[in-house]
Order: sequence, then C-alpha cells, then structure tokens
Amino acid sequence: MNGRKLLITGVVNKQSIAWEVARQAQEAGAEVVLTGFGRAKRMTERAAAQLPTPPDVLELDANSADDLTALAASLDERWGSLDGVLHAIAFAPADALGGKFMEASAESAQTAFTTSAFSLKALTAALLPLLEKGDRPAVVGLDFDATLAWPVYDWMGVAKAALESVSRYVARDVGPRGVRVNLVAAGPLETLAAGGIPGFDGLADAWRRQAPLGWDTSDPAPVAETVLFLLAPASRAITGEIVHVDGGFHAIGAAS
Repeated sequence: MNGRKLLITGVVNKQSIAWEVARQAQEAGAEVVLTGFGRAKRMTERAAAQLPTPPDVLELDANSADDLTALAASLDERWGSLDGVLHAIAFAPADALGGKFMEASAESAQTAFTTSAFSLKALTAALLPLLEKGDRPAVVGLDFDATLAWPVYDWMGVAKAALESVSRYVARDVGPRGVRVNLVAAGPLETLAAGGIPGFDGLADAWRRQAPLGWDTSDPAPVAETVLFLLAPASRAITGEIVHVDGGFHAIGAAS
C-alpha cells in the first residue's frame, strides 16, 4: 500500500470499519482522504484526528451530483489520480428496518436503494477519470450477505442485494478501463450504524454461536485487512467478487 492514494468514505467514529481501514492503510504507507456529510461531518473530523496521520475530510452526500463533481475536482487538484476507493455508504429509514418490512413505504425502500446501492455506481462514475490514471486501481464496497432474508434487516437487506448486483455490473463496465470492483461481506460488527438496527444483538449472537472460526463483533480488523488486500495491487486479477469475512458463518446451514 506504500504511496497509494485512497479515498475512504463512511468514517463516523473509531468503531467504524472504514476508520480501521484508514488506520491500517496509513500504517502501510498509503495516503488517505476521508469524506463526511452534513452535521455528521464533525464526527468524521473528530475520528480523523485520532488516526496516525490526521487526514483531510471532504464533504460528500453520495446522492448529490454537485458533491460528487466537487469531490472529483478536489481530488484531481490534490493528487491528479486515484488508486482506490472504499464505498462504506448505507442508509435506510427507520420504517424500513426492525421487522417492519411489510409496512415500509415505497419512498423508504427507494431511499435505501439509492443511498446504499446506486451510490456505488454514482461514486465510481464520478471518480473514474481519476481511477483510470491510478496504479492498478480498485473500488471496494462493504456488504452484508444478501443471499438470505435476515431478521430485522428488512429493506436494507434488499438494498444490499441490489448493491451486490450493482457491483457486478459496474465491474463489467469499468474492467476494460483497468478498474476493479469488489465487495467485502462482513459479519455483524458493533458500529454506530449497527446500533441503529432494532434487534441487531440477535444477529450478532447468532454469529458468535455459529461461525466455525468464531466471531468477535467488536473487532473490525479482519474485515479491514481484507479490504486492503482488495485495494492493493496483489488482487489485480480479482473483480466482480464478494469476499465473506464472517468467521465462516455464511457457509453453515444450521448450528450443530
């Protein structure tokens, strides 16, 4: 990762997976810029100050075409190229989570899709001219296994299924331009976002009991390490892939 130029979205506090990615990337020699949004940007800036080398935090609402354009311009002026992007952007309104699947409005489902899935395409498209100039560039998104219907995850689960499909189509279209696109499907971790999902503890308990390798819901390091691998030149022949980092839970049909 030495000298690689990375844009990392989704840092809210030190518990964020994206924060751990930024920390490990800096320790491996990468240059990092973070993004924040609205009032939460102050939280991102506080988290950035706790990294080994406090990075700049740029404004980004992933649903804003103006913000995407401004972000690309800022990175072009700063670096002129980009080697990697972490997409750690997801949101679903309260009525789209917590066992309210059948009651959720179309508007809430659309918000979950646009923010959590379409944004991968939007972000990649906005930064593609910079990525094309990078060194074996890659985009990595954070996922949660969308092959099953999970309790309480509801429309966010549908949005993650869309994210998985979007990632394959984006990988198809940007691969000929030298850009890789992959996802990391992480097991449940104790992040601020997870705390907003009613019943999250039940999901986390299932992982602790059933994952063959065990699963520490307080440790994002294994997920971050895999993200860095996919952002690094070592994964230069991998695209359109979903790598599960969940202690093996996804492979087990029932607890023994």
